[in-house]
Amino acid sequence: ACYGRGGERPTVTDADLVMGRIDPVKFAGGRVPLDAGQAAAAVDAMVGKPLDLPTELAAGGIAEIVDENMGNAARVHAVESGKDLPERGLIAFGGAAPLHAARLAEKLGIQTVVIPMAASVGSAVGFLRAPIAYEVVRSRYVDMRRYDADMLTELFAGMRAEAESVVRMGAPDATLVETRTAYMRYRGQGHEIAVPLPEGRIAGDGGDALRSAFEDAYRQLYGRIIPNLTVEAMSWSLALATEIPLPHATATPTPVDATATGEMRRLYDIDLGTWRDVPVYWRPDLGPGARMQGPAVIAEPDTATVVTPNFDAVVDGSGHLVLHRRSAS
Repeated sequence: ACYGRGGERPTVTDADLVMGRIDPVKFAGGRVPLDAGQAAAAVDAMVGKPLDLPTELAAGGIAEIVDENMGNAARVHAVESGKDLPERGLIAFGGAAPLHAARLAEKLGIQTVVIPMAASVGSAVGFLRAPIAYEVVRSRYVDMRRYDADMLTELFAGMRAEAESVVRMGAPDATLVETRTAYMRYRGQGHEIAVPLPEGRIAGDGGDALRSAFEDAYRQLYGRIIPNLTVEAMSWSLALATEIPLPHATATPTPVDATATGEMRRLYDIDLGTWRDVPVYWRPDLGPGARMQGPAVIAEPDTATVVTPNFDAVVDGSGHLVLHRRSAS
């Protein structure tokens, strides 16, 4: 509704605007003015009045449901991958992600959140910086008890030729990195897991080697293996990509308290159920080491980072914004 183009139902953007997370004047660098009145009216009409809630609490409910949905998806994904979420960092990119990242991290018990430079166009930056790559997948059932080294060597040779013919159109002289994967399972299971394979020919006893590689991958995911069951591969993939060096680590800058813009933003605090005035920082003016205490809003032309009271923020040596959860929280 806030875009003023005829929409009458509230979206997450409307809720964030009602809660003060978005500046209606500076949104999209000031090129797209937002109507906070229409956003509030939509939230109130569709959520607030039917549930007999104040408009700001209705908006907070929208944001909480969205954050809970993201949190539940992350928990399921972590369990399926055998990972422990509190030991991980959260990287937030996309226009709306920095608005919700700290709150999501609180729900997941995550201690560190990274808001990269140009976060709102992170997908575009990733596309432009990504290697030239192509992946070929072939379905070929193989029982590890009847492993055929010649068949598999021929299969991967054909996949390599197909992938290279594509990649070389964009990178005729570049060094290429090959990644081979087998999708394997115990017989009778309904899904496969990805098992990394070495380059080159896998010798005649490769059935035992592949079974061992499968069990290593299976154990990492599920903490155990199932002895004496037949292992089978259902499909195989070969990815070929240009080599892209990782960026060098930067030195940790000396923390220096940042200077706020002098502007205060009225922000709705979901935990307290009240409004509070928080300082606004302008991200383009923050140098490496700039440190800010939550609660705060760190604004930039194309998004804003909401720092909740449980987090502090600092700009690292590469210009990325890093939120650290306070140990006493």
